Amino acid sequence: MNKLTGKQARHLRALGHKLKPVVMIGKEALSPAVLQACKEQLASHELIKIRILENCPQDRREIATELQRETGGCIAQILGRTLLLYLPGPDQLIPLP
Repeated sequence: MNKLTGKQARHLRALGHKLKPVVMIGKEALSPAVLQACKEQLASHELIKIRILENCPQDRREIATELQRETGGCIAQILGRTLLLYLPGPDQLIPLP
């Protein structure tokens, strides 16, 4: 997916505010199992919140870049140790402005 516009990112951040993290990244960093979990969650929800735990050895920006590359999604927000990842599905459940 291409980059999000400012308006689209704001819209997704507003929607993501109430979400709970569905994927936790810990000491294993971005393992194949974590990537698979992200892909599965994106397929069913389109917008997911990912929490990076304190014991994760990888930098949050590296994780965000790698998640974008591996899933094909877009990072809508990086706030502290929390990421908001968006990937529209075939039905596009979340319409973008």
